[in-house]
Amino acid sequence: MFKATPNPPETDPVSPYATLDSRKLHEAAEKALDHYLKPDTTPPRSSQDRAMKMFAVVPDANPEALTIETYETFSTVSILLLDLAESLDDKPRHLAMAIYRMSELGLMLVERSLDNEKAIKVAGA
Repeated sequence: MFKATPNPPETDPVSPYATLDSRKLHEAAEKALDHYLKPDTTPPRSSQDRAMKMFAVVPDANPEALTIETYETFSTVSILLLDLAESLDDKPRHLAMAIYRMSELGLMLVERSLDNEKAIKVAGA
């Protein structure tokens, strides 16, 4: 009978695991046990700490620029909420519309802040 593939090559019968270094084995076992069984001693960070690390506003930011950015953010949220509310029915729609109205209130407050900022600049000029 003819084989399509040749016989595997002759190899040394000695296993690569026959001469294990006991020190390396011990270190690997300790590392695995520590990873799975040793309790984490670092105190958990609060969710507020994690959230504050994700985004930051520079301390010396221009107040007018902050107000304008806030206005743009509220505008975007309002548009997204209106689009979302159109695709919903009943209670979820009412919830989306309530959040939309709150974002519109924030938008009005920021608009007033920008108007006051302009009035101060005009009066001071």
